Amino acid sequence: MRIESVEAIPIEIPLTRNFGGSTYAVLKRSTIVTRLRTEAGLVSEVYNGDNRDHGPELVRLVHEALAPRVKGLSVFDGERIWAAMFALSHTYRNRKLLMEAIGCVDCAVWDVVGKAQGRSVCELLGGKRRGLPIISIGGYYMEGKTLADIGREMEAYRRAGMAGCKFKVGGLTPSEDARRVEAARGAAGDDFVLAVDANCGWSVEDAVAFARLVEPLNIAWFEEPCHWYDDAAMMAQVRRATRIPVTAGQSEITSHGVRRLLEAGAVDLVNVDASECGGVTEWRRAAALCQAAGVRMAHHEESQVAQHLLTGVPHGTYVECFADPARDPVWQSMWANRPAPKDGTIELSAGPGFGLVLDEAMVRRYRADRR
Repeated sequence: MRIESVEAIPIEIPLTRNFGGSTYAVLKRSTIVTRLRTEAGLVSEVYNGDNRDHGPELVRLVHEALAPRVKGLSVFDGERIWAAMFALSHTYRNRKLLMEAIGCVDCAVWDVVGKAQGRSVCELLGGKRRGLPIISIGGYYMEGKTLADIGREMEAYRRAGMAGCKFKVGGLTPSEDARRVEAARGAAGDDFVLAVDANCGWSVEDAVAFARLVEPLNIAWFEEPCHWYDDAAMMAQVRRATRIPVTAGQSEITSHGVRRLLEAGAVDLVNVDASECGGVTEWRRAAALCQAAGVRMAHHEESQVAQHLLTGVPHGTYVECFADPARDPVWQSMWANRPAPKDGTIELSAGPGFGLVLDEAMVRRYRADRR
């Protein structure tokens, strides 16, 4: 079954307010829908990423650089397809963007293979679990937001069926952010999963100071605690100084980057993102390294893909989403057959491949290349 064509569709949906963390702002939801067609008539239905700055270039890469390399290849030759695309990384200067484009095509290949075989991507990976705990990303910094507002936010996530929240920190002093986390824990209760994410916002000293303040609050993990420029070495220092597990990986674009974190002793969990690191094929390599090192797998956002990856390996943990309806209209509405979270769990999407059905009217309305 050979590849006939690959279409990449850029989606951009304006948001009603800024959903920013310690080091960034979010004013729109962007993603790429990839429809890979085979000569036998199968078509992929998958979306990847949230690149708010380079959607047109991602589309150009898929159409002009990657599609010609994979056209005519068998969808069952996944490693050959991936290697043909990755070979461009030796000459293309923006490797991060290229790995995102490769991720779009690679995920589409896995989706079509699943459809051809009548198996989910989870099953293609060897997994049998039917669901995972789901947590919402939240705790965003917003002007005028009070500690009482944080409490109400946590209560809203419980009502939405979430098992917990990954809470934004790193934008204030350690003591100020610790008070915010304490308010979240007080409102959510002891049985609510509460992780924190600094988005590379702190020095080692500030990260350790914060960790010691929140250690009594039963924090599930401390994500990307330190600045980017020497992150592995700095996170290793933080990890040695606190009982809280340290998580990172979403900033890596290859399994080799994940290996760097493991060799540094920097992490207890790895949340490398298939949409950022070249798709399922490269994510699987990273997961194997982590399993051998005794490190658990999380996944940065992207629950439409992550649900299959994390149920497909024995050391998968939590799926992430944005439960606030205003933050992610793609997850809330464009993913038309999304399973509804219940009692802290999301069931695996039914159907072969990734099992996604997208709202075609929303795709037409928000595709950025036809405005």
